[in-house]
Amino acid sequence: MTLAELFGDGAEADTVEGLDEKLRQAYFWMVNHAIISPHYDVEFTDPTRPGLDLPIGDSGLRVTLPSDQSYSSFVLLPLLTFAVRGRCLLVGGPGRGKTSSALLMGLLAGYSLQEVRRAVQHGHPQLTVQDMFGTPLPRDLVAAESLAEIDVAWRTWLGMRVKIVDEYNRIPTRTQSALLTVLADSYVEVFDQLYETPPAAWYLTANDDAGGGTYQVVDALRDRIDVVVRALSFNPRFLGDLVERLETGRHPEAAVPESVIFSHAEHDALHRAVLAVPLPRPVRRRLEYFASQLEVLPEAGWQVEYRTKDTARLAAVDVHDLLASGGARDPYADIGMQTLTGLSVRALQSLVVYAKAMAFFRGNAEVSVEDVAAVLPFVLHDKLQPDLDAVAFEEEGRAALRTDRVSWIRDLFATACREYERESLDDIDPVGEILATLDRGLDGVPAEEVRRRLSRIEGILRAWAHATKPHGHVVDDALALKYAHQRYSSYLRWLEVR
Repeated sequence: MTLAELFGDGAEADTVEGLDEKLRQAYFWMVNHAIISPHYDVEFTDPTRPGLDLPIGDSGLRVTLPSDQSYSSFVLLPLLTFAVRGRCLLVGGPGRGKTSSALLMGLLAGYSLQEVRRAVQHGHPQLTVQDMFGTPLPRDLVAAESLAEIDVAWRTWLGMRVKIVDEYNRIPTRTQSALLTVLADSYVEVFDQLYETPPAAWYLTANDDAGGGTYQVVDALRDRIDVVVRALSFNPRFLGDLVERLETGRHPEAAVPESVIFSHAEHDALHRAVLAVPLPRPVRRRLEYFASQLEVLPEAGWQVEYRTKDTARLAAVDVHDLLASGGARDPYADIGMQTLTGLSVRALQSLVVYAKAMAFFRGNAEVSVEDVAAVLPFVLHDKLQPDLDAVAFEEEGRAALRTDRVSWIRDLFATACREYERESLDDIDPVGEILATLDRGLDGVPAEEVRRRLSRIEGILRAWAHATKPHGHVVDDALALKYAHQRYSSYLRWLEVR
């Protein structure tokens, strides 16, 4: 879809012009003047000019020097969340700047510093649903004859385009459940009264990766988070910047340039422009291949549809034990051997949206593999659970990946891409051809052609009997062929009856 198609007659296309540059200006203002974050951990390399990978000492420490513009995840990922109106969790110890970073996002939306500070919801063990969302009017509580007659004084933060919940893991479980409804379904209910909230970028903070705190975070609430960003430790080499701020009394949040503030219309246009960035087929195929490796677990079921890790989990069977019994699979090349979970539809949607946002931010016309690789560790940070006893972690130099979740997920994707290219799947994709033909529809297709297509599907499956190991993408391709076969079989029976 082009921008002209996206915005109809082009009346709003002018609003989109330059929004990617404005987003970049916001990033560089934040990283140069607002947030002291010298950690450029989102790396890009110019294909014409390779970067350097240099060893330091004898402990396995390596420093990479990327040859293209690279970024700080702690600044960039919250900014991309602002663009896509997603849900970002900032984790790290106290005093690392998590709440300050979230406050800056509210300022970029055009709110005053006072408005943003008043709107921050601070988690604490006594926080009730009414405290967080709204209070029924006392006169109605006395005079009303039904709940429908009670008006609620809603909290103003619910109507804002940037919503901040500080220390969300200190909120009581019942209030967390109400927060989940707002975050997931954009409405809140108090005393039978509903308040529908506008689209917004969400920022939640917690002091640790595990989501622990005064209260355990509800699993469904954790699952609704799109991206997890760590606040890395402060580099003392930049202590001078802190000293300068103390001596001058300079507070970045009080001096946000007008040039990087997004109006309501610009924020809406920014979101639509990000969604319009194309995801080309070669990139989508690599993402499909990666995701297909993670869920399949042949030892978990008999019928092909149930040979998944989810089947084992629902049966309360140890996934690791089943993985360890799968001797025919390569514990290094088959990345599914390193994970206890697969990916949900929600996780894949978040990954696509953030990859589009990364491409838009970088000024790319379409999403690249590098864009996907850059955001993937942060989107899947809490979505993929490693099997810490997997053989792959025991290989020399890989033990640190047990604790370095970001690097581990990056390595999974890099391994999947290498295997994809080794199998030449860009050039060999009979299943994709069959699905593309099916997507063109069945109207007017004669019975003889349907039989020919059915025969081709059956031929591919027969050819796999001895030539292919049942790795993840093979199982998913077999299921896709079964789906196509059923569609064609049903259509053929309809033709015969007619």
